[in-house]
Amino acid sequence: MPRFIAFLLLLTLLGCGTQENGDSQSDSDGPTLRKVRLALNWFPEAEHGGFYAAQQEGYFAEEGLDVEIIPGGPGVPVIQQVAQGNVEFAVANADQVILGREQMANVVALMSPLEKSPRCILLHADSPIKTWDELSNCTLAMNSGRTFAAYLQKKLPLKDVRIVPYNGNLAQFFSDPNFTQQAYVFSEPYIAQEKGVKTRSLMVHELGFNPYTSIMITSDDLLQAEKELTIKMTRACLRGWKHYLDSPKSTNEQISSLNPELDVAALEFGAKEIRQLALSTKDDQYGRMTLARWTELLDQMVEVGAVKQGQVQPDACFAVDIFALATQQ
Repeated sequence: MPRFIAFLLLLTLLGCGTQENGDSQSDSDGPTLRKVRLALNWFPEAEHGGFYAAQQEGYFAEEGLDVEIIPGGPGVPVIQQVAQGNVEFAVANADQVILGREQMANVVALMSPLEKSPRCILLHADSPIKTWDELSNCTLAMNSGRTFAAYLQKKLPLKDVRIVPYNGNLAQFFSDPNFTQQAYVFSEPYIAQEKGVKTRSLMVHELGFNPYTSIMITSDDLLQAEKELTIKMTRACLRGWKHYLDSPKSTNEQISSLNPELDVAALEFGAKEIRQLALSTKDDQYGRMTLARWTELLDQMVEVGAVKQGQVQPDACFAVDIFALATQQ
């Protein structure tokens, strides 16, 4: 949802402490559970729905895990947190994994709830711009340092497009019919709709840039030292995401209670949009990632100068064997 949510909410959500790595919890009425932490890349919202569903529905507990989900916020360095062992797992995007590995932050992806990236460029519904090739004669707000922005600038002529910094809100968009900006399709379009502003979206994945989004990551060190833990966590999260996409209502109510900036209606909108970006939950390959996709993304990032050729190996970016073991019947 909008990136202008007050940082105070982050402090509130984080609570008053963290847990030591490897701690376990013993319930007088049940077995000992292994405590682990899952750090989010943003405040709780629909893109985290499956992780909260895994917690709410008891899928983590069934795997012997007591998972603390730690909300994120602006600038939270989830890649570094995982690489340094401050948390066992986190949520990130595929291009962040590649950037992290080039900088020797050896993180690895375990599963991806989305098959298509939700990244888009938001337009007014009556804008003359209908396709990517027609993106011209407008103001475009986006974070120029992000990989998707570099890709857009490399692939498109952007004739008479004035690129300005993205400020995290829709104020300028509302006031200027010639204004366009980066967005997530499950977020900003709903905010505009609630304000009575009709929009359209150009999906970045349709241009060819399609990094896996909202993926769960861990570190190479943890993967090697505790393979069974990563299998259990992956299996529980896959179950959580399938449950959320099929029946999000109760999880959305929980997320709304954790992030009051989002009402249930906004989360329902988000879940619906996310469902359209994911493989069917009936597909036995739901959540999987492929070497072809990682290789293509890495080549694109080399092409735009985000990483250097040969610094990162695509097959090291994701743990295909963990997904296979987690999905064994």
